[in-house]
Amino acid sequence: MCLAIPGKVTEIRDENGLKMGSVDINGTVVRACLEYVPDIVPGQYTIVHAGFALKIIDEEEAMESLSAWEELLRKTGENDGEVH
Repeated sequence: MCLAIPGKVTEIRDENGLKMGSVDINGTVVRACLEYVPDIVPGQYTIVHAGFALKIIDEEEAMESLSAWEELLRKTGENDGEVH
């Protein structure tokens, strides 16, 4: 089971020959490897799992997924329903 969380790519850079980037996941910026999504550009959404961006998704899919995460967290009583 994959627990990937959607985020928006804010920056792309080369780190020792690897395509790396910053991804804003609901206000928290994480570093992610973008090698699996070579066509991604800043402003696009991706899902991140274990530090790797897995695929490009559209904004609507990202918002639906974040809403589902927030609902799950509300139901379990963690983080006041906010995804970080």
